[in-house]
Amino acid sequence: MTQPRTPAGTASGTAPTGQLWKPVLLRSAAALVFGAVTIFWAAPSVEVMGWSGGLYLLATGLLLMWGIPATGFQRDSRTGKVLSAAGSVLAGAGFALIVLHGDLLFGVVAALGLGVAGALELYCGLAFRGRHVLARDWIASGIIGLGTAIILPFFISLGAHALLGVAGGGAIISGVLWALAGLTLRHDARTEAGNP
Repeated sequence: MTQPRTPAGTASGTAPTGQLWKPVLLRSAAALVFGAVTIFWAAPSVEVMGWSGGLYLLATGLLLMWGIPATGFQRDSRTGKVLSAAGSVLAGAGFALIVLHGDLLFGVVAALGLGVAGALELYCGLAFRGRHVLARDWIASGIIGLGTAIILPFFISLGAHALLGVAGGGAIISGVLWALAGLTLRHDARTEAGNP
């Protein structure tokens, strides 16, 4: 889903660094590990749901914020602030889920975190469509986050297993997306390093 590294009409200050693949692949790993936990844990308790979902959102938020400089945006730029806000919302939701446990709490807090972050990523993707290497990935990730956020509250009454299943399904889809993007970026970085 990633675009060429320097598409035509790229705005100055938005050229990603050759290290962009690292935060992207780490984000993918966090999502895929969480997705695997949701698949293989047959009867999770409310505490397991809170800890696993909270750690996933916290890790994703922190990785999103850590990777901002690699995208080519400054943290104090408009887009840097939007991405920082998305990461902060995810990290805050994750911390809340680690500390506080409950089906209703998980459904509401996770939905809010994923929904707000998804909307912000979708905004970044649409704003830089055709001009940034991650634009399509932000669009897809934003749609996945918003979709998961919309569906999640409908499963609150079904308990931890159902809530983790919905959140884990979204995580697996986005994890595969980010893995493909990260591997493509890594390949491109190696190709550019080998061709001076």
